[in-house]
Amino acid sequence: MVKLDIISDPICPWCYIGKTLLDKALAERPDHPFEIEWHPFQLNPDMPPEGMDRHTYLERKFGGQEGAARAYAPIVEAAEAAGLDLNLAGIQRTPNTLDAHRLIHWAGIEGRQMAVAMALFRAYFHEGRDIADHDTLADIADGAEMDAAVVLKLLKSDADLEGIHKKDAGFREMGITGVPTFIVAGKHAVPGCQPPELWIKVIDELNNQPAQAGNG
Repeated sequence: MVKLDIISDPICPWCYIGKTLLDKALAERPDHPFEIEWHPFQLNPDMPPEGMDRHTYLERKFGGQEGAARAYAPIVEAAEAAGLDLNLAGIQRTPNTLDAHRLIHWAGIEGRQMAVAMALFRAYFHEGRDIADHDTLADIADGAEMDAAVVLKLLKSDADLEGIHKKDAGFREMGITGVPTFIVAGKHAVPGCQPPELWIKVIDELNNQPAQAGNG
């Protein structure tokens, strides 16, 4: 197996698009060697814990709806090309994603990380749900066959907060300034959304590498 680390934020549209394009390649190459793990990176690390009204957020970041429309036009185009119908108008709040990242971490411990990460994307970009809300996160956990009651209890505590902050800070110290960033085999960084053809080429190269000879 080859480790594929995905550094991502569940409110990052390019992360959702990038993973969708990767999935197309994985479907073409079901014998791929990747073992995938998700890692935290907050696009808005200074976001208040309760999040922010979406219109207020867009006004501050892009100078209003027109600026937001210009900024999101390439996102909508790329999403449609990838087969995703994003419901951006349905998003009412821009959340702080710290607790969503905690849930992704806990899901990883239980072998449910992929299901939870993708459910968070769907909840935010298709269903307009507030993925900072504890009941929403518990419901997503339940849908991935995790114990919702345990997740709610953990969310009300400080469990793994420090670890998420440290991981996020560590990636920034490595020079990562944007997501998605994919790291292949712990050493090759692949930034941004990449077409399935690139991933297919990477998979074929990995599958065709000769096995390492032993020392004996």
